[in-house]
Amino acid sequence: MDDNDLVSRAKDADRDAFAELVRRHHAWVMGLCAATLGDRSVADDAAQEVFLKAYKSLPKFQGGSSFSTWLHRIAANLCLDLLRQRARRKTESWDELVDKEGDRIQRLLAEPAAPEHSAEDADLVARVLAQLSPEYRLILTLREVQGLSYEEAAAAMGCSLDSVKARLQRARKDFAERLRHFSDPLSV
Repeated sequence: MDDNDLVSRAKDADRDAFAELVRRHHAWVMGLCAATLGDRSVADDAAQEVFLKAYKSLPKFQGGSSFSTWLHRIAANLCLDLLRQRARRKTESWDELVDKEGDRIQRLLAEPAAPEHSAEDADLVARVLAQLSPEYRLILTLREVQGLSYEEAAAAMGCSLDSVKARLQRARKDFAERLRHFSDPLSV
């Protein structure tokens, strides 16, 4: 049974059908939330909230896009909202991150594919991502982590294809510049 059939059944109050949609899509929703938010427990709560919002909004789902695209949009919007709330609170400053992690970032730049450091590097990349604006974090997560096409990312973010391409270019540049700060001690 495909997603469209399950959505139809779920709209008719078939809880098992919606539970199957959750099972099918939970892994990538959780991955998107974890990669964007950077905190597993917050991501768990966010993923639950995504599915709760989807369930409550299911009667309004018209099928103009795939269920997956619609769910990406819900997840992206929720993650952006949470990132904006978090940005209002104090976060680790860029200077604090440079002081603590400068050597690891220099190694990451020199040896990006060293498998023995992959878990450490993933943590470091997540922490550098946390320094980016919510929109940049989201677009990098959708394209680089989730592997969405430009069109899918545009649908998830509710913006044009050109806007996605421009944001992605700026996000990649910002991320690279922040990493380069670690390799040039005079720039910090």
